[in-house]
Amino acid sequence: MESASLKILDRRLSVFNRKFSLEKILLLLILLTAAFLRVYRIADYMEFLGDQGRDVVIVVRFLKQGDLMFIGPQTSIGNMYLGPWYYYLIAPALLLANFSPVGPALTVALIGVATVWLVWLVAKQLFGITTALLSALLFAVSPVVVYYSNFSWNPNVMPFFALLSVWLTWLIWQKNEFKKIPFLAFSLAMALNSHYLGLLLFPPAVFFLFLTWVKNRKTKQNNAFSRPLIVGILVFLLLMSPLLIFDLKHQFVNFESVLAFFTVRQTTVNLKAYKGVLLLPKIANQLFSNLFLREDFWAPFYWSLPVFFLGILKAKKNKSLWFFLVWFLTGLLGLSNYKQHIYAHYFGFLWPVAVILIAFLLTKLFWLFSLPLAGYLIYLALTSWHGWRPANFQLKRAETVAQFIIDQSSGEEFALALIAEMNYDPPYRYFIDLKKGALIDLHQKMAGQLFVICEPWGKVDCNPVGHPQWQIAAFGWAKIDWEWQVEGIRLFRLIHNPEGKSS
Repeated sequence: MESASLKILDRRLSVFNRKFSLEKILLLLILLTAAFLRVYRIADYMEFLGDQGRDVVIVVRFLKQGDLMFIGPQTSIGNMYLGPWYYYLIAPALLLANFSPVGPALTVALIGVATVWLVWLVAKQLFGITTALLSALLFAVSPVVVYYSNFSWNPNVMPFFALLSVWLTWLIWQKNEFKKIPFLAFSLAMALNSHYLGLLLFPPAVFFLFLTWVKNRKTKQNNAFSRPLIVGILVFLLLMSPLLIFDLKHQFVNFESVLAFFTVRQTTVNLKAYKGVLLLPKIANQLFSNLFLREDFWAPFYWSLPVFFLGILKAKKNKSLWFFLVWFLTGLLGLSNYKQHIYAHYFGFLWPVAVILIAFLLTKLFWLFSLPLAGYLIYLALTSWHGWRPANFQLKRAETVAQFIIDQSSGEEFALALIAEMNYDPPYRYFIDLKKGALIDLHQKMAGQLFVICEPWGKVDCNPVGHPQWQIAAFGWAKIDWEWQVEGIRLFRLIHNPEGKSS
């Protein structure tokens, strides 16, 4: 009887050990760390500037009025628009959060945590448990990755869909999982909807799909490959069709802008790829400096290169390593041919690949060297976390200023203008509309009063009288009626001054 009880207990403990292995416990701790770093005081630290305000204004119009979205955010270069799927992605969260912008920010944070899990999964399948746990930890604490998982913005979901594309390509190429091709098409389309740098995911994806076709073209599996490929192409075209519909209605303005970006803008893109090769070390340095310091330059990167080359030599027969290097070098080469400043979020599609490569190469080095180096990288990342710095309170500021303007408007119609160094007014307009303020559009109607927000105080000329900003100019001759300081910004109320005398 006692022996039977012991056997039952042993079986239960065995099941428990399988379910709660050390690896899973460590992964859970990593995911909890990732979640904490991303959602800690998210309402206080999240960005809520012009782009975020624009997004929620558009999504609220869809939720309340059923106004379908055929284009997404406008890019910073030219008259180019992304697809609309990021808007649809954040719409449920905005609705569930009762139209608080914190809802979409939490959605991005959760996708960021999901990306940490995906980093672990991909690294485990291609490189093993040690690399998987180390790469997940590095990705969980990377200050730049954490920062761009802390607020709602279309490029912030790029790492998830980029890594998903890499993983699915591997499964199709190495495991002949051809049914994954439509899912690959979906992930590539979503990456392209988050940022046009998603285009740099296409060359390696097409290359490995071509190798897969070559490998199977004389076998019975050729049809098994061709059918999902056709379905994948249809899925991709379906997801990109809103942009096509928009272009059909607007004389192909978006297509012409994209074409001009690659063929006319000599100051933007260098189409001679070989010229970017010499810039690869500089671009790689910026990538890794961003990952661990959130800076654009890190001098130790250069003298650490021989160490990582040693890791590559030790693992030169590893097919997974070369697969990742193709994606990594293709992305770096694409960025090296971009002639303007490369911002941190431009590297988003490369962050997961770069972190997995670092983790794998560290595991190939002598442990007395790799362990201190890994610990040092984690230390650098954690000390560069944005949570150590004062919060920006951008969301609170926008809401407080909006309420103050409504209160000072005395229920009468008013117009709004913003004088700013690097912002525009949708965040304030969003809360004014949400609180049912009597805000009007000067394109359609003249107001009796104009509220002018000036930020940041001390860095721009805050004198609104005679300012060339278009709402101020459209309001006509004006004088300052009242002036306030609210949440660290200056706020003016202008009224008409037909005689044209400055106040």
